[in-house]
Amino acid sequence: MLKNYLVDKLIELALLEDIGHGDITTESIFKERKTGRFHFLAKEEMVLCGTEIVKKVFSNMNSDIETNFYFKDGDKIQRDTYIGEVAGNVSSVLTGERTALNFLQRLSGIATNTRRYTDCMKDSDIKILDTRKTTPGHRVLEKYAVKVGGGANHRFGLFDGVLIKDNHIDAAGSISDAVKKAKESIPSTVKIEVEIRNLTELKEAAKAGADIVMLDNFKRDAIIEACKIVNKRAKIEISGGITLEEIDSLKKYDIDYISVGALTHSSANIDISLKIGEGND
Repeated sequence: MLKNYLVDKLIELALLEDIGHGDITTESIFKERKTGRFHFLAKEEMVLCGTEIVKKVFSNMNSDIETNFYFKDGDKIQRDTYIGEVAGNVSSVLTGERTALNFLQRLSGIATNTRRYTDCMKDSDIKILDTRKTTPGHRVLEKYAVKVGGGANHRFGLFDGVLIKDNHIDAAGSISDAVKKAKESIPSTVKIEVEIRNLTELKEAAKAGADIVMLDNFKRDAIIEACKIVNKRAKIEISGGITLEEIDSLKKYDIDYISVGALTHSSANIDISLKIGEGND
């Protein structure tokens, strides 16, 4: 996933945004070439994510910079652990430092948050899904971080999956019409998902041949009834404000997926610092 042209463009844009026409602080202090070695320190417990992005950032700054991580993406890291190092021209490292850390802290935050959710589902077949509620332009990275944290990706964008939502239904006139038209236009290998607002719509979607039904903000009693109505004719996804505190209680339902927008839109960045080591030239 990280061999994506969008990733390269995003790194270029992030560096341009931060550096602009030059790093006036670093350039004014370091007139002569100076080399050094810096260490990444995890200042809280975390799931590491974004190591390849950090390498790309520093490589863009200076091809002679060497970046090495002691752990791989997906590893759980304890607080106050050195997780990697970057060595090379001090000016280049200092100029790229904040951009590299921004990526590393953000992606590790998403992976860490996702791991909390997926750990709750360890003894269940239910998959935790992300959504399209991502930072504009950062989706490929944020969805990668969800997978690193043990989650699964919902559709990446509007182009790789059919999800008939409330406005589609209202504009089309009915769920049956919307599903019928979608089936006539898309390849048979593409799944059709329908967002459901009530049990009446659920019955219509199941009859129309939806592959997946998304129960949006359903009460718990309604979920039980929905499972009976569907009776394995379609996959069932639960969505709508699912919190970490309540997710464990959802394992008792005969469902397949739980989609959680908070994996991406509400994950806090992890506190990671970059500190220069001793004995630098």
